Amino acid sequence: MTTPETLREIADTRAPFSAWLGVLLLFVLFGLIVLVIIGPSPRRDDYEIKRAKARMEKLKTLREEDAKALTTYGWINKDKGVAHIPIERAMELAVTELAQKKPAPAYAIATPAPQPPPSPGAASPSPAAASPPAAASRSTAPKKTP
Repeated sequence: MTTPETLREIADTRAPFSAWLGVLLLFVLFGLIVLVIIGPSPRRDDYEIKRAKARMEKLKTLREEDAKALTTYGWINKDKGVAHIPIERAMELAVTELAQKKPAPAYAIATPAPQPPPSPGAASPSPAAASPPAAASRSTAPKKTP
């Protein structure tokens, strides 16, 4: 018959094995989840190269469309009679139109009214007297002493 001490020894030896087995199964489960998530994603630079080529093709077609719109004649809205013309021709027309216009008159800038000359008997005003009254009232205000 087995003694209680031997049962404890068996229980102690089995508990760490089951704990190690549980940890190992958790790592395997985590690894499988990572493989499922990362598996379908591309692992090489081909994906980025394909995306770069697609961007370059889109940019090329966009630039071709823009160049065509800037260098050709065409209708924007035929019902309303709105058309587009090449940019070079539009600049020529704008320069011609501006050259035919008369420039607007440039009126004189308003100047301050002339001040009367001081009378010969009066003393010339000092710079302190010429200061604005607000500055003078601030400088003459009584100072508080603690």
